[in-house]
Amino acid sequence: MTVPQRQKKRPIDADTPIPDGSSDPDESAKTRHVAPENDLTPLNPNGYLMILIGLIGIGALLRLYNLGNNSLWLDEASTLEFARQSLTGIWESTAGGEFNPPLFYWLEHGMLLFGESEFVLRFLPALLGVLTIPVVYLVGKEFRDKNVGLIAAALLAFSPFHIFYSQEARAYAPMLFFFSLALLFYVRASRSDEVRSWVLFGFFSAVVFWMHFYAIVPVAVLILHALVTHAGEIRNARNLALSVVAFVAASLPLLIVTINLFLVRTASAPTFGMQGLDVVYQTLLQVSGFSDLVLVPFIILFLLGVAYTWREDRNGALLLLIMMVLPLAASLTLSSRMPMIPRYLIYLLPVYFIGIASAYPGLYALARDRKAVYIFVAAAVLISTPFLATYYTTPHKNDWRGFSAELGGMTGEGDLIVVLPPYMAQPLDYYYSNATDRTLEIGATTGDDLAAIRDRYPDRRAFYVVTGDIFAADPSGEAADWLEENTQLDGQRMGIYLFVSTQGERNG
Repeated sequence: MTVPQRQKKRPIDADTPIPDGSSDPDESAKTRHVAPENDLTPLNPNGYLMILIGLIGIGALLRLYNLGNNSLWLDEASTLEFARQSLTGIWESTAGGEFNPPLFYWLEHGMLLFGESEFVLRFLPALLGVLTIPVVYLVGKEFRDKNVGLIAAALLAFSPFHIFYSQEARAYAPMLFFFSLALLFYVRASRSDEVRSWVLFGFFSAVVFWMHFYAIVPVAVLILHALVTHAGEIRNARNLALSVVAFVAASLPLLIVTINLFLVRTASAPTFGMQGLDVVYQTLLQVSGFSDLVLVPFIILFLLGVAYTWREDRNGALLLLIMMVLPLAASLTLSSRMPMIPRYLIYLLPVYFIGIASAYPGLYALARDRKAVYIFVAAAVLISTPFLATYYTTPHKNDWRGFSAELGGMTGEGDLIVVLPPYMAQPLDYYYSNATDRTLEIGATTGDDLAAIRDRYPDRRAFYVVTGDIFAADPSGEAADWLEENTQLDGQRMGIYLFVSTQGERNG
C-alpha cells in the first residue's frame, strides 16, 4: 500500500493560481482541471494574506483589550500562588498532588518579572491565543486548502469561547496553541510521511501534555488515527513509532506522575463539574459560542464539511469525526469518576472549525457566489456580535475586587473574616488585606469548623465569605445548614455571598 498523498484533484484549490491566459499548456491544463469555469475561483494570493493579517490584528485587539478588567477568580489566583514558587517548588507541587502540569506555572513564574497585575498574569495566554489564529490557518490550508484555513482562522479569531479563555490566567489557551502546532505537523506527516514532521508532532504533543493533563486524550486519538489509516505501511509505522518515542522521551517524568494523580482523581465521585450527557451538550454549546441558535447550524455545517471531505479524502474525514467524537465520548465516560468541564476540551476548536469551514463548497453551490469565503468570514463576525456587545462591559468572573472594597468598608478592628471554603482566601487576599484592616481571617470547611470558631471567639463580630464551592468542599451541606441557622445574608456580589453573625459584639 502506498502512503496517502495530498489529493491532486480538488473541487476547490486555493493554492492554484487564477487562469491568466498563460501560454504554458501544462499550466493551463492544470488550472482548467482544478478550477473550471463553474467552480469557485480562488481569491488573489495577496487577498489571503491581507485577510489573515486583518484577522490576526482584530484577534489581538479582542484578546488584549480590557485584559485586566475582570477580577482574578479562584483558579487565576491559584496560578499566581504556584507561579510565586521556585521552578523546583512548582515541580514538587505537581509531583505532590497538584492536578495541573508545571509548564504553564513555569512560564508564569517568568512573567512575574513584570509584576503581578491581572494584565501581566493574563498576557501570555492572550498572546498565545492570538498566535493560534495563523496556526489554525496553516492547519486548515494543509488539511484542504487556503479557503478552509482562512474560514477556520476567522471562526477562531471571533470565537467567544476562545476569546474568553485567552483572557484567563490559566493553561487553556496555551494548551490550544501547542496542540494546534501538534495537529499541524500531524497533518503534514500523514500526508508526506516526512520524518521531521513526525518528530515535531511527537515533540509538540509532549509540550501540550506538559501544559494540561487532559491533552493526552487528543494526542492518543491522533495516534489511533495514524494506526488505523496507515496500518500495514512499514515505513509509516516506523516514523509513527519515532513520534511516539519523541513524545515519551519528552514527557516521561510527567507520565510517571500522571498515573498516580489519575488514580487519586478517579478514586471517588467528583464533587464539582458536569456529568453524563450534559458534558457533551455544554461542550458543544460553549465551543459554538455559548448560543443554542448557533449550535445547531454549526453542527450541521460540520457534518456537511465531513461529507464534502469524505468524497476526496476519507482519511481526512475520519480525522474530523474521531477527533470530535472520541474526546466527547471519553469525557462523558470519565465524568462519573473525575471533574469534567468544557474548557478542558478547548483543543476541539481547530478540528471543529476546520470541519465547519470544509462545508464552504456547499455555500457556493447554493449561492453561486465566487466569494463564498467572504460570506463565511462575515458570518463569523456576525455570530460573535451578541457576545462581544456585552463582554467588555459586564464582569464575567466573580468580582473579588469590588467585593473586597465593600468588605473593607464594613469591617473594623478585631472582626473575624471567615472564608468558606478556605482556598477562597486566594482571590480574596489578592485584593483584601486583613493586616491593613486589622481583622482576623480564618478558613473553615464544615459545620463543626464554624461552631469551633464561634466558641473560640464568642464576642467578636464575624463576617462569613462564602461561594458555591462550599458544596464541593463539604458535600454533606452541614456548613450551609450552620450558616442558615446562625447568620444572616448581608449581600451578594455575583457568586460571592457575605453572611454576618447574629451574635457577638464588635471588638474595640
